[in-house]
Amino acid sequence: MRLGVTITGVWLWTASLSLGAFSGHARAVNSSTGPQVDLGYTVYSGVSNASLGLNIFKGPKAPVVNKTAVVLATSFAPACPQSMFSLEPLAANPGGLGDEDCLFLNVYAPTNSSKLPVLVWIHGGGYGAGNGQQDLSAIINTNNNSFIGVAIQYRLGAFGFLASNEVYRKGVVNAGILDQHAALQWVQDYIHLFGGDPKRVTISGESAGAGSVMLHAMAYNGTLGTSLFINSIAASPYLPEQYEYKDWQPSQSYYAFASQAGCSASAAYGGTSQTIFDCLVAKDTDTLQMASFNVSASGVYGTWAFVPITDGIYVQDVPSQQLLRKQVNGQRFLSGNNGLEGFLFVPRSITTESALAQWIHLLFPLFTNNDVTALIAQYNYTSDSQTKADDIYGETTFVCPSHWLAEAYSSGSNASSSDAKQGFKYHYSVPAPLHGSDVSGYFGPASPNQGSDFEKAFMTIWGNFITTNNPSLPNLIANGASSPSPSASNAASNWPSYSKASPNMINLNETGGVAFSAATNGVNFTEYSGPGLVNNITLVNAYTWENGRGSRCDFWRKISASVPE
Repeated sequence: MRLGVTITGVWLWTASLSLGAFSGHARAVNSSTGPQVDLGYTVYSGVSNASLGLNIFKGPKAPVVNKTAVVLATSFAPACPQSMFSLEPLAANPGGLGDEDCLFLNVYAPTNSSKLPVLVWIHGGGYGAGNGQQDLSAIINTNNNSFIGVAIQYRLGAFGFLASNEVYRKGVVNAGILDQHAALQWVQDYIHLFGGDPKRVTISGESAGAGSVMLHAMAYNGTLGTSLFINSIAASPYLPEQYEYKDWQPSQSYYAFASQAGCSASAAYGGTSQTIFDCLVAKDTDTLQMASFNVSASGVYGTWAFVPITDGIYVQDVPSQQLLRKQVNGQRFLSGNNGLEGFLFVPRSITTESALAQWIHLLFPLFTNNDVTALIAQYNYTSDSQTKADDIYGETTFVCPSHWLAEAYSSGSNASSSDAKQGFKYHYSVPAPLHGSDVSGYFGPASPNQGSDFEKAFMTIWGNFITTNNPSLPNLIANGASSPSPSASNAASNWPSYSKASPNMINLNETGGVAFSAATNGVNFTEYSGPGLVNNITLVNAYTWENGRGSRCDFWRKISASVPE
């Protein structure tokens, strides 16, 4: 799904982001070579999996002139160039080279589909890694093949998120987000040919994918309505510090990237009129990818150099403030986060309050000493500096954005009107609830600490939200077949909406099982596996949860100008 103009080394967007309209009468047909779908500009031949009841098309892309050939869509297209991040265990690995011609998507369509709801999946990876190869078969099958799945790709690292005043003037900023936006337009134009209903689209993602969902919910200051999607799911929405495109931080990353690529000011000009940007355009993919990786790997532990920015057009404000005004697209939002979001992104050496203060200054360069003191005071429910650091990173980066999103879709006294917005919230607590550990719960295969009852419940939560606009579960599924009282009333069977006044949150956990130890970053966690695992899904107060997390999220929102987020 190629959306840009290829110029040696980098992609530049054309003035128009339109994918083009198709007005023909294409239809999906089965043939001896596999199921085919005629999109008007190309016929794609996919794979039919009878045991799954799915037709799978790997690699369709945006309109190209290829009307005479049938294009095989039976294997995944190349991933985009990867750019790893500044976590010490990965610092020596720049990631796979990938291919700049990477803007493809993958479609999972139940056989004989007709006007089915659609789930669009945006992968995570810190906006620097990942691909669209997530298998969506299991969640579709668990929900009786009641919706279509689409997994997309987008440009990563400096290829997708390079920003500065010069990039803004000569190219485009937030290119990776615009790739996603164009993919959503493609779904609107073509998903009906796979049996999908473009009016019933749910966009979803985890980590950076969920952060992307958040930005699409905010796009154009929330003026898109339901033109691209009606529902959104954000699992652990990643919100790095979001600067304006010409601020010092993204500009420094731009110049560092240019230097690594051999395009510093002196190298770029070289006695000619060539700019840094023009120099970068002339570079090859491998040089640019290594430059992107080297800049990212040299940053503060747990951070990424190339992330979305406020561009004033697509992204007009920081999430903490725009979401407070409830200026959002779509109609319903399901947000979630995990219990230990920050652990993987914080060095294991913060053993004193002095070390904590030093780390805070590195992570938040706009903070004054008074800001640091005030922040630490918010986390004095524990005397352990390492725990404070983990919670600080986890809440500002993943947890509080999930609260703000659910709240942004609460309609208050207008909740009964047909066009009212509605937010739902969940918390993933299965030990050990590290960042990303939830994904196997809703996409499978389940990890050892996730029982089959739990996996079915989690998949059904997503499936019901996609197909019925409500994540509520039948008691039998919420409690699970292994429960001693499977028919007992469960709060998730009538999932309450979220609001500031009523911060209702469903906590997803388990009890029982056999204890085992698993080590991550040198720390042993006690986890539990079957047999004996039983669902423990309950209703909790999100504001008072975890030593009053809601008040700390209020604090982060209050100081957003110094973060910024």
